Amino acid sequence: MKLSVGIDIGGTNTAFGLVDESGRIVARGNISTRNNSDFQDYVNQVFDGIRQLLGQTTGAELSGIGIGAANGNYFSGCIENAANLPWKGVVKIVETFKNQFGVPVFLTNDANAAAIGEMVYGGAKGMTDFIEITLGTGLGSGIVTGGKMLYGHDGFAGECGHVIVERGGRDCGCGRKGCLETYVSATGVVRTATELLAKRNIDSELRSIPNSELTALIVSQAAGRGDAIAREVFEFTGEMLGRALADFVAITSPQAIFLFGGLAKAGEILFEPVRRSMEANMLNIFKNKTQVLPSQLGDDAAILGSAALVSFNL
Repeated sequence: MKLSVGIDIGGTNTAFGLVDESGRIVARGNISTRNNSDFQDYVNQVFDGIRQLLGQTTGAELSGIGIGAANGNYFSGCIENAANLPWKGVVKIVETFKNQFGVPVFLTNDANAAAIGEMVYGGAKGMTDFIEITLGTGLGSGIVTGGKMLYGHDGFAGECGHVIVERGGRDCGCGRKGCLETYVSATGVVRTATELLAKRNIDSELRSIPNSELTALIVSQAAGRGDAIAREVFEFTGEMLGRALADFVAITSPQAIFLFGGLAKAGEILFEPVRRSMEANMLNIFKNKTQVLPSQLGDDAAILGSAALVSFNL
């Protein structure tokens, strides 16, 4: 049985799994990322975990390894200066895994991995032009055009979350102001809710929650119950994202845009204003051509996306 290994390196934990050719995860494991500041100790734990899974799987034949990580550079095979990972500088992770397992190893960032997973195992099967937007603590994106991932000349193309949508707007962790992710992300939703609660003198169940305990999930649940402030938060968030997507469509003319991540689970509370705003701001020649759809990767997207790098590149 031919299997790919998918490894998702997050700032807190690393998840890995064996994935068959149909996209079924046949075995999985995880270790702490945050508590492994020594890179060699960390990879040794991952090596041991993968070998253990392979040993437990009858007839396993390893075809390759895919790795998704923040600041993962497909061209260099290195994780480069990732702020949320414990190893600083440039980390030669592809070379390290190749030397250990002797199979093809591919690396990209987590949003690109999600896009490739969508194309191989999810809703973008058969599509050659689409955009994957990942809505978590920040906003990531992977752009596929002509059936190929868009990497640019240096491996870092496609940072839609850091397109400036409001000049002089909210401070962003990247050091600039007004980036899309400061408005459209779990963090952005909380910031918008806090601002509206201060501005609007109307009842809201959100007023009983301390700012330090407010989350995007709480806001989305309140919106689902009809809370006026929470609904306004998602109307604003959807409008901001829709405007940006209209601009992205004008650049790559995608067949579809997939929204993935915790914030996308808000459903039509988010999707409806996004679609409405996107079409309202769309250049006429692109109107009604691009669908906005929920990702079909589900909760295993991180492992599946990383594993899909193998079949996509071989």
